[in-house]
Amino acid sequence: MSAPNTTADFRANAAKAVRDPVLQKALGNLRSGFQANRARARAALPEFDALRDAAVEIKEHSLDHLDLYLERFEAQVIANGGQVHWCRDAAEARAAVRRICDAAGARNIIKGKSMVTEEIGLNDDLAAAGLKVLETDLGEYIIQLRDEMPSHLIAPAVHLTREQVADSFTENHDRAAGAPAPEAPDDLLAEARRVLRREFLDADLGITGANFLIAETGAAVIVTNEGNGDLSRLLPDTHIVVTGIEKVVPTQEDAATLLRLLARSASGQELSAYTTFAAGPARPGDADGPAAFHVVLVDNGRSRLLGGEFRDILRCIRCGACLNHCPVYGAIGGHAYGWVYSGPIGAVLTPALLGLEGSADLPAASSLCGRCEAVCPTRVPLPELLRRWRRRSFAATDPAASDKSPAARRAYAAWGWLARRPRLYGVLLDLAARGLHRLGGRRGYMARLPFAGGWTAARDLPAPEGRGFQALWAKDARARTAAKPTPAPEPGKRP
Repeated sequence: MSAPNTTADFRANAAKAVRDPVLQKALGNLRSGFQANRARARAALPEFDALRDAAVEIKEHSLDHLDLYLERFEAQVIANGGQVHWCRDAAEARAAVRRICDAAGARNIIKGKSMVTEEIGLNDDLAAAGLKVLETDLGEYIIQLRDEMPSHLIAPAVHLTREQVADSFTENHDRAAGAPAPEAPDDLLAEARRVLRREFLDADLGITGANFLIAETGAAVIVTNEGNGDLSRLLPDTHIVVTGIEKVVPTQEDAATLLRLLARSASGQELSAYTTFAAGPARPGDADGPAAFHVVLVDNGRSRLLGGEFRDILRCIRCGACLNHCPVYGAIGGHAYGWVYSGPIGAVLTPALLGLEGSADLPAASSLCGRCEAVCPTRVPLPELLRRWRRRSFAATDPAASDKSPAARRAYAAWGWLARRPRLYGVLLDLAARGLHRLGGRRGYMARLPFAGGWTAARDLPAPEGRGFQALWAKDARARTAAKPTPAPEPGKRP
């Protein structure tokens, strides 16, 4: 029982998304919110790029010595009074959590936000075992009410409008007779708080994810803006951290460096409102805290990536910046990608974890504009990783790989033949640019164009200025040569 997977339907999902006016309205918040906030935060921190370089070094060193730091982390967790559970795949991780729940006699479970629990399909598995599981991150709570997957790494409900949230609350919340449905954001938040506070107090067990694991101290770093991570950790008798093995870093100082980048890249904050270091069960004299502390370390394909050409993806710290700046994600949202991870990171990570079969269209869903790499706090070379998946897709013998179709093969072969003849390529490109310029006319764009229906179905195609790049470059080079002054003859020499 794993997370629902509709990656094979990506093309249909995307076509539906671009025609959904409500979704398009909701996605407009990405441009007006996350992008502008990150730009301001980056401009206010002169050492931002130096921190990015340091982050790359930290993550690369951690991955180079992953076994060492994971073992050190486990030793520290045990010394702090906790337990670590090593899980090779999603099934082992779900089984480990169920065993902990059974041993604790837990029936009511509250959860902080965790993409790894989404990845392994934990909620459905626990519900099938008769346990009540409630998400307490506001975005995750909303999509749980709607029986949906998250559509964004840090904003799971970014695809929804305020009106849709209000409708979901009306359908699922008890209100006093005659009480009006909330409409204002503050009122919606107050209602969610009222409902969730009861659940926090009744919970037997809390589950959270972790943004980082610190080998030096055995602490799990939990970052939230709502405090739900702290309540999920402190109030129940048992706390379980479910996270991927790549989250470990050597020291607290390393974690602090990454934290300076995480919130700025994600939401434009200097730090998230709550940054918690969970380092085991409550100690004698502590005012609060769980009686039992468990860390479930999930591999689920990550160690397989360590020695391969997609290793760089393990540097990702799940900030969501690549999604916020991706024109494709901004046009179709997260659900079109069909699985837990979306946007550029999802287009690389999903084939890596699930296989290329059924997900071959995801790496092709990119303009390769490079904005994702430009804003990534750990400089993950996403465009290059997408190109690697495209090459694999093209070479695949699997008929499900979209680029294996006869039409695509012929198109690639024709382009390859032409590209090996640069003079002819330049002439034809210049003729095409002139022709498209005429078609664009005064409007400067084309609403429809043969063989470009995939583009023009959702947006107009800008017309070229009238000449191909190579022709313009050659013209400019000739002009520079003609304008170059004739050098004066050296003394004693004839001109």
